Amino acid sequence: MTSSSSSSSSSSSSEEEETSPTTAPANTAATNPAHQDKIKSAIQSLSSILSSTLSSHDPSALYPPISALLHRSNSGTGDNNLCRWLYDTFQSSVPDLQLLVLHFLPLITGLYLSRIHNRKPQAGFEAVLLAFYAHEITLRAGQPVTATLPDLSHPSLYHESKTPPPSKNSTTDLNIAVVSPTLEPHGTVRSTRRARIVGVALELFYSKISSMPTESKAGQDGSMYKHFKEEGITEIKIDVKKKEKEKGKGGGKAMEETAAVEGRIPMPWELMQPMVRILAHCLMGPGSNKNKTVFVVANEACRCLFPRSMHDVNPMAILAMRSLLRLSKTLDDEFDPTELPVTDIIIL
Repeated sequence: MTSSSSSSSSSSSSEEEETSPTTAPANTAATNPAHQDKIKSAIQSLSSILSSTLSSHDPSALYPPISALLHRSNSGTGDNNLCRWLYDTFQSSVPDLQLLVLHFLPLITGLYLSRIHNRKPQAGFEAVLLAFYAHEITLRAGQPVTATLPDLSHPSLYHESKTPPPSKNSTTDLNIAVVSPTLEPHGTVRSTRRARIVGVALELFYSKISSMPTESKAGQDGSMYKHFKEEGITEIKIDVKKKEKEKGKGGGKAMEETAAVEGRIPMPWELMQPMVRILAHCLMGPGSNKNKTVFVVANEACRCLFPRSMHDVNPMAILAMRSLLRLSKTLDDEFDPTELPVTDIIIL
């Protein structure tokens, strides 16, 4: 009786764990009246910004109008109402609303990084990114993100060593790799810390990627990665006025030309690493082979980032992108070597 009850309880708990990413926020909002009031007030304020009536906070219904506003040229300024709403909504400490704001992080990241060479203030986008960064600092509690690597000097569990392994101290047996170092609090976004802040925000997005819809996993149809095509070079058109005086005519002639200034988006490893993890989930994560849209967009993103990593001569990024491209080619192949061939010929 004890074993059956424990098995049934374990099966029920496993089912709860599997459904928790989609049902947990809704149950939290339904059981907490304060969260319901905050969600209603947030939707009402968003309706005034979008100039349309919203009945729910369903992300699929909010993507088109919010994406259209974010693509405007003045979307990242400090007085932008949508950026202010994203910041205040994420600070509300309601899991449903925080997850809703986090859905638009890939789109905000792509637009923010593509505009850094315009020399225009983007205080609105930076405030939202700093909110994600501060939230991740609170979650980590001053500790780095580490991973334990196996020690290859020790024999495998399935093989016997002919010679005994050398005696080591117990503290040196564990090979601990630091995936993300300790975070320092920042109140502003500077050029020297921009990659770190954006990278930590993408790490927060990766930790919630199992609860993200298709549009967010694919980076809003790959818009975050399209800015890194052609080795990450974006063209910024500016007007340059030149006045030349013509000799012999005694008059002045004003010529107006348009010069293309090339600005390369910085892509250090601390910014590339969370992108690699997100793309790896889109290519090989649970259900990725069933969702063709996410797979195709992630594969195209890898093709955009691989030449950029080659151009920057970033060994870790080159190895990661090349591995993802090979894996995506293997996963996209419909040939199954374990499947028996169907033929009408009988071989005796």
